[in-house]
This record gives sequence, structure tokens and C-alpha cells, in this order.
Amino acid sequence: MADDYHHGVRVIEVSDGIRPIRTISTAVIGLVATAADADAAAFPLDRPALVTDVASAIGKAGEDGTLARSLDAIKDHGSPAIVVVRVAEGETEAETNSNIIGTTNANGIKSGIQALTDAPALLGVTPRILGVPGLDTLPVATELASLAKLTRAFAYVSAHGCETKEAAVIYRDNFGDREVMVMWPDFTSWNTATNAETVEFAVARALGLRAKLDEDVGWHKTLSNVEVSGVTGITKSVFWDLQNPATDAGYLNAHEVTTLIRKSGFRFWGSRTCSADPLFAFENYTRTAQVLADTIAEGTFWAADKPMHPTLIRDIVDSIDAKIREMVRNRYLIGGGAWFDPAKNTKDILKAGKAYVSFDYTPVPPLENLMLEQKITDDYLVDFAAMMAA
Repeated sequence: MADDYHHGVRVIEVSDGIRPIRTISTAVIGLVATAADADAAAFPLDRPALVTDVASAIGKAGEDGTLARSLDAIKDHGSPAIVVVRVAEGETEAETNSNIIGTTNANGIKSGIQALTDAPALLGVTPRILGVPGLDTLPVATELASLAKLTRAFAYVSAHGCETKEAAVIYRDNFGDREVMVMWPDFTSWNTATNAETVEFAVARALGLRAKLDEDVGWHKTLSNVEVSGVTGITKSVFWDLQNPATDAGYLNAHEVTTLIRKSGFRFWGSRTCSADPLFAFENYTRTAQVLADTIAEGTFWAADKPMHPTLIRDIVDSIDAKIREMVRNRYLIGGGAWFDPAKNTKDILKAGKAYVSFDYTPVPPLENLMLEQKITDDYLVDFAAMMAA
């Protein structure tokens, strides 16, 4: 021990001080799909499989079901890490729903959507961007929303089966979750196998574009008003006008449904979640909260179970404060800070081995409604004669 008798010199290493906090990886997709003819070794049923080379994975995804089409949609926006769970397609839609939703059996083995939660332990990655393109019926979307809430991920779902904008708005009312964005309608693209246009799941394109934005811009940028690659049209006619709120797109956005528009290419239009809490009305507000929560928690793991000396708490506060300042400098946040509140940390709380470290933040709002003020004036006619002489 350090206080035992010793005639000589000892070096005692002191590891006090702030620790750098690393932002969690957010551009990891969690995809659930069907493909009866997929390579079973690459995509085992009901087990999470990690894809890091999307182009190569498409060759093993077969041609049946939704897997190959979804991977191709993601590929058009890059090659992010994807956790794929392949499920069996049932004889009926109800059976397929059950297969996708999945369960946990008596041996603790998970299936369907539930298997995505095994990814951190089995694959070392955590899916943050979730979708079930083409198969996200209401029961499936509801379960996906629950999983997103549990894992601090974000789910993109379609207004499944809705033929009109009015139906899509009614469908959106099934959700009150800040972790969910509802989309309507879908895209189209040219299918070289059938020599005809085919439906392209908007959700699949959203997954790929979201991962690309996370890598290229950041999680503080919403999906809205970014060109979508690899599509040729939209399955429904959506009237949109940049300066007129009384449009189909305006109606959908006003009811928290993200829609699709054609303007210098094809784009998602809308940044709203299904949140019942106005504090998380925007997609990037939710994702900012998720990123901060997990980043700060993971970044302070080192402090757990250390002797709770005041210097330890000071180092924790300083570490969080430094990370928030970094995010502000990089424009991921407007502002924020961390502190130790003595009123919350009574002697009884501290004696019990607990400590409260508080931090706040202001997310970056998306410029959803730009109002330009135009005014006519005759002020510039005063110097008319001087202008002629110039």
C-alpha cells in the first residue's frame, strides 16, 4: 500500500483532469426486410447482420421481397453501416406483420424488429436510423416507434395504404412519438427488369439520405429540402408552391406529415415529428436530444465507481462543458453548459453515493418559415438628378 513503510521513492500515478468526450456514431441504419432467396449465410433469418459494403451486399440479397430494393435505395446515397434483420414473409399480411414485429422466446433469442437490439452486443454498432420499407403497416410502425424510444433511435414510417393526403393526415394521428416521422407518398424509378416505372419506398430513400446527412453535414440538419438520388417521380400528385401555404404540401406539413416535392430534383419536404410535446416538434430536436444523452453518458463512463472527491465531480462538469462548447463551435448547438447544483446535491444524497450533474442546451432550429418583408418606397428618387450626372 502507498502508506506502508518504505525507504526510497515511489511514483503514484494521478489521473485527475477532464476527459475528452467522443460523439456517438449516428449514421448506422437498422433495416428490417424480407427476401426469401437471399444468401442465408450473409443474411440469416431473424439475426442482425452487419453490412459495410452495400454494393456487394446487394448481390447476396436475392430478388424477392424488399431487401435488395431497400439496399439499392440506400446505396444511391452512399455506403453507411447497416444492420439488416431479414424476416420470413408470411402467407398473409397478418402473418408477415407478426414475423416483422418479432418476439423473444423462452431461451432469450429475439426475432424480427426485436433482433435489432442485439446489434451492439453481436456487431459492436447501435442502429440509430430505423425503417421497414414497404412493410411498415400500422402494427409494424407502432412497434418500430416503441423500439426507437427504447434505443434512442429515430424511425421513418410511411402512411401505409393511404391513397389520399387526407387519409395520410388521419393516419399520422396514430402516433404521438417524438422518435417518428410519417411520410407520404412514395417515389418512383425505372425498373430495367420490367422496362417500366416501379414504386420506390420513400422510407428506404430516407434511411440512405439520413445516414449521408449525418456523415456529411451532421445530425442537426433535418431531412427536408435535400435532393434525393435515384428517383424519377412521385406516386401521387402533390401540389407545392414555395410562396403559397394553401397547397397539398402545406396541408400535409401543417399536420406533421413529411411529403415529397419536385424542385431542382426530388426532395423530402417537412421536418416535423409526431411528438405530442412541442419541445421536440422537429426531427433534429429529437436527434439532438438523443445524441447528447448518449454522448454524455458514454463519455462519463470512466467516472463510475471512482472515489467521489470534489475534484472528480469538477472533472465531470468540465468534461461535459468542454464537449458542449465544442458542439457550439461546430454549430451543432446554439448554446449550452454544465454545472453542479448544491441544492440538488445534499449531504444525504452525496453520502448515498449519488451526485447530480446538470447540463442544458439549445438545439439549432430549422428555418421552416422564412418571411421576407417587401416594401415600396420613393426614397431612392430624391437623388434622381445626381444619378444622371454620375
